[in-house]
Amino acid sequence: MTTLIIFAVLIGFIFLGVPVAVSMGLTAVLTFLAEGQADILTMTAQRMYASTTSFTLLAIPFFILAGNLMNTGGITERIFRFAKALVGHVWGGLGQVNIIASMIFSGMSGAAVADAAGLGMIEMKAMKDNGYDWKFAAAITAASSTIGPVIPPSIPFVIYGHLTGVSVGRLFLAGVIPGVLMGAALMVAVYWVSKNRNYPREAHSNLKEIISSGKDAVLPLGTPVIIIGGILSGQFTPTEASVVACLYALFLSLLIYRSIRFKDLPAIFWDTLTHTIRIMFIIASAGFFGWLLILQRIPAEVITSLTSVSSDYAVVMLLIIVVLLLFGCFLEGIAVLLITIPIFQKIIVHYMIDPVQFGVVMTLASMIGLLTPPVGMCLYAVSSITGVSIGDLTKEIWPYLLGIFIVLLAVAYIPEISLWLPNLLMGK
Repeated sequence: MTTLIIFAVLIGFIFLGVPVAVSMGLTAVLTFLAEGQADILTMTAQRMYASTTSFTLLAIPFFILAGNLMNTGGITERIFRFAKALVGHVWGGLGQVNIIASMIFSGMSGAAVADAAGLGMIEMKAMKDNGYDWKFAAAITAASSTIGPVIPPSIPFVIYGHLTGVSVGRLFLAGVIPGVLMGAALMVAVYWVSKNRNYPREAHSNLKEIISSGKDAVLPLGTPVIIIGGILSGQFTPTEASVVACLYALFLSLLIYRSIRFKDLPAIFWDTLTHTIRIMFIIASAGFFGWLLILQRIPAEVITSLTSVSSDYAVVMLLIIVVLLLFGCFLEGIAVLLITIPIFQKIIVHYMIDPVQFGVVMTLASMIGLLTPPVGMCLYAVSSITGVSIGDLTKEIWPYLLGIFIVLLAVAYIPEISLWLPNLLMGK
């Protein structure tokens, strides 16, 4: 009963429009007061501070900065041109380009909203200019942006690794194949929708254009190679890799392409700072809320409840996915991870679920949450850019949600999809 009351209060605050971070903090404070444990509140600042003081979390601002530099520095246009040359002729044309470009950009930013707001602007304008329905363009942009946190680098993987102690390098590798499968599922959905609606296709690009656009994009394409290669070779940690990604993006934008000037940097840094503060405040508040859950023995209660329903791995995994998807309807993806990881961490130990595989499952489930109202962050980002209503976006996006959900089930029940690559390159 206590568990239901706590989460009912949390959801109630969110429905009232209270920011997620403040909602978690208020819920914890009110619970402690209601139970006569006001003295515990003297630990609030310490618990919030402790939640953010991790070397691993330093990667977050740097990956955000790398994405901002590439969006501002014209690198995304080069990625889009190369993707157009590769798949523009397939049914759905620029819709397919949208997905491929997002997959490439995923290897640089690690953030879905950065993709939707940056690369998404270029993709949607091109689709509108070529006769595509504006709602279709908006929906596929929102859906394709969710590939960003799955294909490495990934901010959710950094947070999951910080909270669980799992190797961030292994998590990065574990996201590669599921991310590619997400892209493939979305491309199938775009093909089906486009063929039914008779959307246009681009003409086949000749070899000269493919080579020319490939040369133009080859330096940006080196970013994921540098990040993953450096981690696997032991040259730097995932956190240090985020700094390398920033330096490389700055080098390309400032010195090679000369698309950013020194006077542009303060605005880019400020935007990075504001995004980082929002994420870190959520993490700090979630640390305090997670402490409440532990003191209330809620993880133990959840384990008892789930095991009483079934001891079968398949049933329990399905129940966990349902819980994650329900949370995703009301909470931002990072908040879902921060709230549920302390609960589910003990469950995966009980059922001997690989923590790396489970990290991918949690991230995929939280990506679906980014596309579902009432708190779908990618839906709101795209809606604010395009003017398409949340209702219209929700109606348009269901084929892509279905594709991502199928990939989620595959990763949940076929561990090799996420574990094969890290086991191959880093050993078991």
